[in-house]
Amino acid sequence: MIPQFQIVRWRLLSLLLLVTGWWALSSGVVDAAPRDACQTGRLAARVEAADLDFQYRGRTFTQVQSDMTVKVPNTWPYARDLTLGEESTEYQDAMRCLLRGNEDGPPSARHAEWRFHNPVITAQNDWIRVKYQAFAWIERTGNIRIGPWEIVVDDQAWRVMLKPPDTLKGADWKGVKVKRRGLDASLILPAPSSVKDGELVWAEPRTLDIHVDVDPPWQRNFTLTNVWLLLSRVGVVSWWVCASLVMALAAFRALPRRPPPAAEESGRTSTFSRRLVGGIGGGFNEGPKQAVLYWAVLSAAVVLTLLLPMQAIKSPSWRALIGIAAGLALVLVARPWCHTEPPSAQKPGAEQRIAPEGQRRRARAVKVTASGVATLGALVVVAPHLFGQGPASTPAAQRPGHFGLALLGLATLWLGLAAMTAWAWRFAREGGLVRESWTERWDSASTRWVAVVSALLAVIAAVILGCFWLAKLRYWKRVTWPRERTGTPDEVRGFLDDFPLQSLTWVYAYSWVLAGIALVALLRIGVKKQRAEGDRPEEISLGPEESGFLLTAAIFAFLVGLRQVPFAGSTALYGLWFLLIILSLYAVRAVGRRCSVLSPADEQFLSRTFGTPERLHELLKRAHEYRNCHHQIYLMEHGRANGIPRDELEEDLREQGRWLSARGPKHPAEHYSVVDVALAWGPEPHWWDNARHAAKLAFFFGIPASIALVWLTSLPDYRRWLFTLHDSTGLLEIVAKFCAWQIAWAGAGMVLGALWRVLPGRHSPVRALSLTVAYALPVSAGALLSRITDTELGYALLHVLFMLTVLTLTSLWLDMSTFREERQFWPTRFALLLSIYQVRGIATQIAYVLAQVATAATIWHELASKVTTPR
Repeated sequence: MIPQFQIVRWRLLSLLLLVTGWWALSSGVVDAAPRDACQTGRLAARVEAADLDFQYRGRTFTQVQSDMTVKVPNTWPYARDLTLGEESTEYQDAMRCLLRGNEDGPPSARHAEWRFHNPVITAQNDWIRVKYQAFAWIERTGNIRIGPWEIVVDDQAWRVMLKPPDTLKGADWKGVKVKRRGLDASLILPAPSSVKDGELVWAEPRTLDIHVDVDPPWQRNFTLTNVWLLLSRVGVVSWWVCASLVMALAAFRALPRRPPPAAEESGRTSTFSRRLVGGIGGGFNEGPKQAVLYWAVLSAAVVLTLLLPMQAIKSPSWRALIGIAAGLALVLVARPWCHTEPPSAQKPGAEQRIAPEGQRRRARAVKVTASGVATLGALVVVAPHLFGQGPASTPAAQRPGHFGLALLGLATLWLGLAAMTAWAWRFAREGGLVRESWTERWDSASTRWVAVVSALLAVIAAVILGCFWLAKLRYWKRVTWPRERTGTPDEVRGFLDDFPLQSLTWVYAYSWVLAGIALVALLRIGVKKQRAEGDRPEEISLGPEESGFLLTAAIFAFLVGLRQVPFAGSTALYGLWFLLIILSLYAVRAVGRRCSVLSPADEQFLSRTFGTPERLHELLKRAHEYRNCHHQIYLMEHGRANGIPRDELEEDLREQGRWLSARGPKHPAEHYSVVDVALAWGPEPHWWDNARHAAKLAFFFGIPASIALVWLTSLPDYRRWLFTLHDSTGLLEIVAKFCAWQIAWAGAGMVLGALWRVLPGRHSPVRALSLTVAYALPVSAGALLSRITDTELGYALLHVLFMLTVLTLTSLWLDMSTFREERQFWPTRFALLLSIYQVRGIATQIAYVLAQVATAATIWHELASKVTTPR
């Protein structure tokens, strides 16, 4: 019989063994067996194929694909683990041993390797087949590990080396293959067994020390150099410099100079810095032109700060402080609490809405909120102990812990978002682009609205941080496969250190929208001022004057032309595209001055024809009679006469021409009918109203096009969706790109409506085609550049086709709006359109639109079915 103390002793010993085993499993001690197996390098496996394929197809980045097939015998202790679930630890250990071994270098060496699916495992009798496929894109210089290959990329050549894991070095290699796809090679070691069409084959190689030096075209090498990166940054800077100059020039020419304030009339001078300081304090209430000039200067300064000093500064704390200071300064200079209108444009009661007390209350709410967030961010830097210190291994310069760094990034991003919101509100309110009820609510309950907007911006900042974090987690799991892991504390700290700069760069990349809002506001203020001054009715305008047309061209460049820039393969020529799109619109207007319907008309003709609503109504009535006469003649020609003599109908048509000729000495009656003149005038009495009407139509017609383009760039297949999920701004770009395209369609529609009366073409779809030509002219320069650099045009042709379709539909709808008084005579809008164009004309227009839609759909389908790339 066993003594009681021995039973207790054995139980304690068993418990100790269980605890030790549990600790070994949790700490990785039991993982020593797989590591020892990886170190042997004596696995009797069979490598059936190890292929490397350079898929160079004229893209900016060259795709490399690695295919390796390995057969593992069942005698390998961990062979059966390969057939377990992909999430199991046994599967991951076995896969790591087989495909990674004791791979040297950090996990980041696999940063370029992508796997669109895990290796395919097939059990066959005494063997287990593993098919491992990986992809990579050569985008920069350095080392790339992909499958069993290593590619050393430099400015001269790409050295390809076979570096299998230790586990497979003693395996039976049946074949190695490198497909160059037309790329030259300067060194091949050892001599391959066969060479055919650029395909190098080593059948049962005696040595695994295989080297191939690939010489890519100069275009690919040039895109990998630092010069190309520098040119790209210079291109972004040039775009903002050109944009700021155009904004400043447009602001100076759009509005007359305001009279000096009383303080300046008394002899005191005012400089830009004094106005800036006074504006921040709330005492200087400048007009919209000065606000646009401030933004023209500050926007370029912010972009230069993001690209130069903040990129060069290594200290995360200093980068964050610069971002905080820039965001706070932008909010204060924007002064969203201010609002000024020309005295002639103010309505009764406006003085109460902009009373000094109310303005001070709004200023106090904005300043306290923005300053509080900036103080919180600065406090994280200067007093990190309040937010938790980092580990003891941190540098001497103390930094906050992860919570403090996250809070610092959110504060910096919040201020950037607040700055853009403040400027957008200031421009929109100055230009009267927001509803009167919104401004009244803002004036009466400013503190409440500041709190609501602040909370909303905080939610947006948290969403952006969450998207960045999820993408970073996926990146860490991808580069550490098959033993996927999240970031170490140092990696998490590095992510939080870089987040303020990366997020601000992305946010300010869309600040061109503010420039568009500012220019639209200036254009509307100019129109509002002309109306308030009581212009004579007989002074009829066909479109914006020179100053207004510069604003219109700048709007076209900011809101519309920027959408086609990325096809050039780089941002190096951003500034050039900006100027080309403006010049192309000037060229189209120059042609329209000679070829438009109303170009022969003088002021007398315009005044007698469109000067008053009664005269315009008479024109539309005669246009209706003209169409009826033509319809009667059409019926007569087809044997369906209704008893009206043809001579009488023809005399009625001649009478319409004589009436048009009597409107003035210079008239378009010689070549155009009253219907052409009415359609050329548009549905609204003023060109600005035509612009607003067309912008709304184009916005709604562009929704399907925006969805198609966003789908094509982010969601066409599993590969692109995978890239979207792994990109820091991938999910955010889906929403941002959709909104950007909607703004582009609305901006194009606005320009179409503003220039409706001066664009070349008799029929409305021809006017839409004319504006599309202005949009597409820079594509010819881009096509030449793509030919030289051997890159693809991307989606430029599809962009042009979608633009043409949206503008064509907008133009047809504008024609229906022109004769909206006749809507009561027709059962549907389509019947009204049939009446406007007659049966023969509408058939041509429908065929024209259907051809555009069919062509765009075909190109979209072809692009969507292509193998996607990471850009």
